Amino acid sequence: MSPILTIFLLITGWLAVAGAMLWGLMRISRHHHPQVQAKPLDTPEKLVVGAAKTH
Repeated sequence: MSPILTIFLLITGWLAVAGAMLWGLMRISRHHHPQVQAKPLDTPEKLVVGAAKTH
C-alpha cells in the first residue's frame, strides 16, 4: 500500500469516527434536553362597544 493511500485512509477513517461521535452526541443531547415551550401570552379582552362586563 502506498504511503499516500495510507494517509488518506487514516484521515478518512478519523473523519468517519469523529462524525459518528458528533452525530451520536447531538442525538443524545437533543433527546435528553427538556423542550421549553413558550407560555401563551395573556390576550387582553376585546372591547365591544355597548357591551356590559359581566365579571
